[in-house]
Amino acid sequence: METPNLPAIRALRPAWNKGRIVGQKRPLKPKHVWAIRVRLELAENHRNLALFNMAIDSKLRSCDLVKMKVVDVMASGQIKERASVLQSKTQKPVRFEISEGTRASVEKWMEDELMVGSEYLWPSRFHERLHISARQYARIVRDWVTSISLEASAYGTHSMRRTKVPQIYKKTGNLRAVQLLLEHTKMDSTVRYLGVELEDALTIAETIEI
Repeated sequence: METPNLPAIRALRPAWNKGRIVGQKRPLKPKHVWAIRVRLELAENHRNLALFNMAIDSKLRSCDLVKMKVVDVMASGQIKERASVLQSKTQKPVRFEISEGTRASVEKWMEDELMVGSEYLWPSRFHERLHISARQYARIVRDWVTSISLEASAYGTHSMRRTKVPQIYKKTGNLRAVQLLLEHTKMDSTVRYLGVELEDALTIAETIEI
């Protein structure tokens, strides 16, 4: 007597993205930036304040931000107004501005005893690590957004990279400038990155008269 072939029974597993917000992480709005900044200032958390400000100004990916060295931002005992970092993903240098507020917070952080003799700008408190890890930075970002009652799953380390460029685009309408700041090779990538829609393009067009 032949045994009929029965369909295989597989245990059902919950979807990996169940209950999560997937897709691009949202950029922080100016009010969010100031709310986080004020909390860090009140807590006198000099490392995290400098890290927060530098993440916004540099627009670096987390893997490059955590590996920043003191020489990247300091020369002759002064914090540079502009810096350059070699990107891990593209192996190309990217330049960025360091605003006055960021320079002040980094200078304050450099006075910390943990920075004495440190090669890296964000040294790890664990002796086996030279600098904080990307995972540790992600936890720090999560603490920032939850401290102002934002949904943690909607934001991440890439939110910091995306925070400043939408404001530049809104004020100037200059996609090429944003493309250069992000080191994108294709304009399409910049458009998708910013979430530029037809309505945005029409609004810009309406301001131009010829």
